[in-house]
Amino acid sequence: MFRPFSIYVGLRYTAAKRSNHFISFISLVSMLGLTLGVAALILVLSVMNGFDRELKDRILGMVPHATITGYEKPIADWKQVASIAGQDPRVIATAPFITAQGMLTSSGQVRGVIVQGVDPIAERKVSIVSQHMLNGEWDSLKSGEFGVVLGDLLARYLGARVGDKVTLVLPEASISVAGVTPRLKRFTVVGIFSVGAELDSSLAYIHIDDAARLKRISAGVEGVRVTFQDLFEAPVAAREIASALEGYFLVSDWTRTHGNLFQAIQMEKKMIGLLLFLIVFVAAFNIVSTLVMVVTDKKSDIAILRTLGATPGMIMRIFMVQGIVIGFAGTFIGSALGVILALSVTDLVAWVEQALGVQFLSSDVYFISYLPSQLNWEDVGLIASSALAISFLATLYPAWRASKTQPAEALRYE
Repeated sequence: MFRPFSIYVGLRYTAAKRSNHFISFISLVSMLGLTLGVAALILVLSVMNGFDRELKDRILGMVPHATITGYEKPIADWKQVASIAGQDPRVIATAPFITAQGMLTSSGQVRGVIVQGVDPIAERKVSIVSQHMLNGEWDSLKSGEFGVVLGDLLARYLGARVGDKVTLVLPEASISVAGVTPRLKRFTVVGIFSVGAELDSSLAYIHIDDAARLKRISAGVEGVRVTFQDLFEAPVAAREIASALEGYFLVSDWTRTHGNLFQAIQMEKKMIGLLLFLIVFVAAFNIVSTLVMVVTDKKSDIAILRTLGATPGMIMRIFMVQGIVIGFAGTFIGSALGVILALSVTDLVAWVEQALGVQFLSSDVYFISYLPSQLNWEDVGLIASSALAISFLATLYPAWRASKTQPAEALRYE
């Protein structure tokens, strides 16, 4: 398509100093606009991919992919339910649980909390909490000892450390000789975990046997937690497993508890990507403006080339080379800059937070406490190829206009 003569002349025109410095300025602006657009697009999409990854790994590593609970009563033979669920090839692991909501009090502080009664051994297979212990040991949760593992933010709010006592207040009344009193139970803090998410401020774990005593469940558990290899299969697979069980069961999955958050991230990724892609279009429009001005400035040169035997096609290819060079340079530099920023933005933001003494992402407000980033090379390839394609299309009209230059008209006033 591009012959050596067209490439040579096009490159010479691109590198040559112009008498009209404004054209050189516009060419530089076009390249910088394309560079910034590509870099910003790669960086922002990498950050959105990071949020998506953290949602899957951290939030959905803590909350159940799916749960199967008893209908208006506990599941007496939960091991059979877990066994049937475990036979499904899509299932990784299962674990029993009992959930309670209440308030924890310590040192005069009160905090609402979700208490998960779990089997410490089985919970390791379905949750990442045991991998994120800051203090204490996950295996310290033992039946009958009424130990509790708190989230880091929850422990800090209560002023509790490992070995301290906290009081759990359940929203259920007990009738005694003193009258109607709330149900209270003292627990010993045996561990503190941190996953860097909002769950650090509202979640606590106790042994499932202690939870059964608190909720007066004489036999069985409230439900079975199921973790799948592909979390997107959870809504359908969980219902298929429940339909294979005898009796009535309630099924829930992560799309009901955190599905809106996941959908919001996906929507934001698409919309932000679309908006930032407009920067690339603006840069491409600048390429059109640059080449149109170059064609106007080089009319006499075009006329001389035409009189020397250059065909309209050769003239068109010469100016297409100029536009493609600008587009390639901007895309290459922007891609390199975007990749570097995407790989270092997490550490860079952490350094800025430490230097300024502020926290941009608080886990009290956001579901994680730091800025994540995950570079996806498919995104880089798509962005770079799209920018090159747009740059190529932007050269067609100015190059076509240059090929239509008539030598006699161009040289009339020379």
